[in-house]
Amino acid sequence: MKILVTGGGGFLGQALCRGLRARGHAVVSFNRGHYAELDAIGVQQVRGDLASRDAVLAAAEGCDAVIHNAAKAGAWGPYAQFHAANVTGTDHVIAACRAHGIARLVYTSTPSVTHRATFPVAGLGADAVPYGEGLKSPYAQTKKIAEQRVLAASDATLAVVALRPRLIWGPGDNQLLPRLVERARRGRLRLVGEGDNLVDTTYVDNAADAHLAALDALAPGAACAGRAYFISNGEPRTMRETINALLAAVGAPTVTRSIPFRAAYAIGAACEGLWATLPLRGEPPMTRFLAEQLVTTHWYDMAPARRDFGYVPRVSFDEGLTRLRAAWRG
Repeated sequence: MKILVTGGGGFLGQALCRGLRARGHAVVSFNRGHYAELDAIGVQQVRGDLASRDAVLAAAEGCDAVIHNAAKAGAWGPYAQFHAANVTGTDHVIAACRAHGIARLVYTSTPSVTHRATFPVAGLGADAVPYGEGLKSPYAQTKKIAEQRVLAASDATLAVVALRPRLIWGPGDNQLLPRLVERARRGRLRLVGEGDNLVDTTYVDNAADAHLAALDALAPGAACAGRAYFISNGEPRTMRETINALLAAVGAPTVTRSIPFRAAYAIGAACEGLWATLPLRGEPPMTRFLAEQLVTTHWYDMAPARRDFGYVPRVSFDEGLTRLRAAWRG
């Protein structure tokens, strides 16, 4: 098959492209930049912006399926930019599938669409967790809208599934881990609360495997069509243990100090006010949404994904740490 991967140059995107090429598929990656890593594995690259309908339609021409992985992520930024990439861009992907008769669309979502302040989620599947309300993050707000639209598009001619991988990490991570390491080495990393809340994460190859398994199972009328699924390693650990294990694997100082949730939340509110009114660069060190995320229990049931498309995490948390350690030192 010929498969379009949006955002194929990113962390998860490259893992998706590697997995598809290993299976013998032709792959087209729709990116804003150009990536030598994709050239090396024979991926055709098309440069463009999700906000351009014509660019997305052109990239999808001749494809048999789409994995829509591209998104604007981050803790801060103008809502309009998040909406253009995450909502309008998803509308354009759906339109491209309709225009070219593409029958399968796998959408990369996020558990953040179900976030509800500090309300814990422990061992539940997506069907048991409602969408969040009052989301304080433009990323979560726009991903929620996009997921709702993409699932509503699933019908007899276009089968759609939404996957919500939780905290993707591993070798090649250029987002989560570098930020943790930088703050840990500067002595500015803190746990919010005691760090004893259980959370789950997803090793990058497991996240890619879930997408490929869903793609294989997806068809109009399939059990997974029109549904959302949480994806993780299925190995919940405390926030303290999770963060310190990742830091130790790359030789960074572990975190021992913490800040009460109410203080972190107040700092987040203050930072949001400052970043909204002053010409400050980058993202604020704390936001209200981030404070809530860091203190809340979040782990999920993998049984629905296993039942409907055979997802079983093949790389354990400990094995992932071993691979991360070797890659980081290599």
